[in-house]
Amino acid sequence: MSENSPRVSKSPVKKSDRDFDYDLNYAELDLRQQPELYRVGRGEQGVLLVQPYKAEILPHWRFATPDVARESSKKIYAMFLAYLAAGDFVGADMARKFLQMGFTRSRRYANHKGGKKYDGPVPDDKKGQSGAHGRAELPRQPEDPVKAESARIFKAKWDEAEANEQYATMKKEWKKRLG
Repeated sequence: MSENSPRVSKSPVKKSDRDFDYDLNYAELDLRQQPELYRVGRGEQGVLLVQPYKAEILPHWRFATPDVARESSKKIYAMFLAYLAAGDFVGADMARKFLQMGFTRSRRYANHKGGKKYDGPVPDDKKGQSGAHGRAELPRQPEDPVKAESARIFKAKWDEAEANEQYATMKKEWKKRLG
């Protein structure tokens, strides 16, 4: 290997203590009572795991039509603001993740009839985690304009949440302190 050749690491990628921790027993945890265990992670990680927020927000998360998406995103954004007003960063971040997931899932259904993006089942050891996990992506289909509009509605509320100064400050402090 020459001096200028790039090095290839043979060690596995190490999980950072700032990554979302999929190893916690979320079915038994109440992260409102133990918020220090929460890690923001990336994107929507943990959105369907972290209690009690999943139980509080999920019943309001819908995107079948633009009217349903508008009502859903408005309710979830109101919850986001209420969590912020209570100083509950974990709740606010979970509401933000549901808004983001409203966008991404609506886009998935806009591009793939039935929402099936990958060929084959999710491997058992990857259930609950997003990603292809070695599966081939199915070809996109003609865009569904109804789901595309639902996605635009959720994206606007997600952007509004991300632009909230109180949230941005809390998120920056949380990530610096805990991840």
